[in-house]
Amino acid sequence: MFFPLPDDSNHTERTRDRFNESWHRMFMAVINAVKLVLGAATILLMYLWFGPAMEDWFRGPDPLTPQQEKAMLSARSERAAKAEQDKIENGIHMATGLKVAEGWELVRTTCTACHSAALVTQNRATYEGWEDMIRWMQATQGLWDLGDTEPKILEYLANNYAPDESGRRANLDVDEIEWYILEL
Repeated sequence: MFFPLPDDSNHTERTRDRFNESWHRMFMAVINAVKLVLGAATILLMYLWFGPAMEDWFRGPDPLTPQQEKAMLSARSERAAKAEQDKIENGIHMATGLKVAEGWELVRTTCTACHSAALVTQNRATYEGWEDMIRWMQATQGLWDLGDTEPKILEYLANNYAPDESGRRANLDVDEIEWYILEL
């Protein structure tokens, strides 16, 4: 900013520049002071207006009561247990040991209502053999009528827990073996 001095031969150009610089500094100091006062007034007005509400903005959440903490931990462990129950690895449902194939959830909900899935996975039978087991459970163990779900259950069991054809390895044919003599 330029503040003209009266045209006087006693003032040199350098004096004029110093005079202008000092006025400029003073003018900028006044502007900065006004900015500072306006900023402080704005903050004060905001505090007066929003004060009580602003305190909640900067305060953390209220601490949990022991009952709330226990409920939160319980819910977390229930979610973890459910995730573990639903875990499937290599086509095997980890919680039950059942092979995951069409109809496995029906077998899980129906069969494990009364007994462990291990009773299913340890047995092997044909369609008719599984049907005989179901009839035995209905006659002696109180199993309800499976209705339309029975064929689906039997298909799953017969396809996934059928009898193994070979129980042990085949005998060695000694005549077919090429023998060699071990020299020590």
